[in-house]
Amino acid sequence: MKKDTSHTLKRAQRFPVILIGEGLLVGAVSGLIVMLYRIALTFAGQWLNKILGYINGHPLRILGWFVVLLLLAVLVGWLVKWEPMISGSGIPQVEGEVLGKLNQNWKRVLPAKFAGGFLCLLGGLSLGREGPSIQLGAMGGQGISRLFDRGKTEERYLMTCGASAGLAAAFHAPLAGVMFALEEIHKGFSVSLLISVMTASVTADYICSHIMGIDPVFQFELDHVLPQNYYWMLLILGVILGLLGAFYNKVMLKAQELYKKPKCLNETTRLVIAFLAAGVLGLLMPSVLGSGGNLIVSLTDGEMMLQLVILTFVVKFLFSAVSFGSGAPGGIFFPLLILGALVGGAFAMTGVEVFGLDPAYINNFVLLAMAGFFTAIVRAPITGIILLFEMSGSVSQMLSLAIVSVVAYITATLLKSEPIYESLLNRLLDGQKKENESGGSRKQGTGAGRQKVLSEFVIMSGSVLEDRTVMEIHWPNNCLLVALERDGKEMIPRGKTRLMAGDRLTVMTDERDAGYIHDKLENLCYTSF
Repeated sequence: MKKDTSHTLKRAQRFPVILIGEGLLVGAVSGLIVMLYRIALTFAGQWLNKILGYINGHPLRILGWFVVLLLLAVLVGWLVKWEPMISGSGIPQVEGEVLGKLNQNWKRVLPAKFAGGFLCLLGGLSLGREGPSIQLGAMGGQGISRLFDRGKTEERYLMTCGASAGLAAAFHAPLAGVMFALEEIHKGFSVSLLISVMTASVTADYICSHIMGIDPVFQFELDHVLPQNYYWMLLILGVILGLLGAFYNKVMLKAQELYKKPKCLNETTRLVIAFLAAGVLGLLMPSVLGSGGNLIVSLTDGEMMLQLVILTFVVKFLFSAVSFGSGAPGGIFFPLLILGALVGGAFAMTGVEVFGLDPAYINNFVLLAMAGFFTAIVRAPITGIILLFEMSGSVSQMLSLAIVSVVAYITATLLKSEPIYESLLNRLLDGQKKENESGGSRKQGTGAGRQKVLSEFVIMSGSVLEDRTVMEIHWPNNCLLVALERDGKEMIPRGKTRLMAGDRLTVMTDERDAGYIHDKLENLCYTSF
């Protein structure tokens, strides 16, 4: 059904109430999908360990396993060709669609991403479950929107709810799910959206934890709060994490470029390289396979020496680049947390030998480095801090978490390192643009561009809109300023209405122009020139 202007505006007036019920439904559906995905990946990890134990020391069995890995690469390659949107993390795809720049088909993405992620973890690739979980959750929200014939504006809200539910169910972290969905996916905030996203996140977490248990993802002891006389070490750690985070982003993007340079490599042959690398490492250093949760246990239980920690970091880092660069369906979120933990462990062990750090605080630095490394790479400090205290079950490290995260954020920013998901989204959009120019684009579905979309933007202090009237602004074409909210009160903007910092603008545009309008309005609201 065509969603005209009057229908879109009338429905938007009832959003605060409608979205609560729909958020509950999306949270339940997406939570169940992601819970099943978690269970499938658990089995994949267990089967991989049994396979590696079975083939150890038997040349014929090893040869047979490499044949299986080739078959897995072919299967995953076929899935990526069938539905290109499942390639990689999935978070940039969701972010791009919420911003109106991409279009996904939930009927194809859901089964393909689920199967592809399972096969990649069964093969031992260094990938995480969080990106696929967020994409699966968002596709659950899109599916509900399409089944109930909702408009594009509402669909984006429901996809944001689904993304939040996906992260909450994946990591037993409902608050981090809310913050990540608002901070990274939707890139906006409103009361109606916040309430619906919280409803979805809590619902998904309740369903998942009720069935799979309420234990935190990382179970290691933090017996003591880090004394403030060690806080100077946090500054050094933050700088190191900022430098390594910028380097990580550069390497991951470079890995993608290297895979695409040889013309002989396609979706399948790239994956063959990654799966064969996993086979070799499964014989030489099996601890680096998969997402790497077992490394946290070994590190925090004191089973790893400094030299082994450094070696494991280097191998895991390079293997993550090989795995992710191949375009395999899987995330970088969890592996980067493991890499951060290894950096923290190595830093603390060095501190014990050089600075006289009490060994009892090694685990503190492991946790702190995870948050700092995440912040340097993703540039979402609030999400990183909340995520780590939810995943560890410890709330006593908040001040030290904040210090490390802020220093890492500042360092990565000064190095002009773009947040990883923004870089990946820009590459995805550039690839689609080239595809469109060459005439190879896929159809975006019927009715594209006919629906009306509402978007909200907040005027920041110092922006070009502040203290100017509506008639003085050169607004982008094909958009209509329909409402202005100030101090909780909504008004109809007129030509002589003077805009102020903190005003929330509601803009209507056609679906096909939504991405372009979003970028233009964001520049007007956030920049001072």
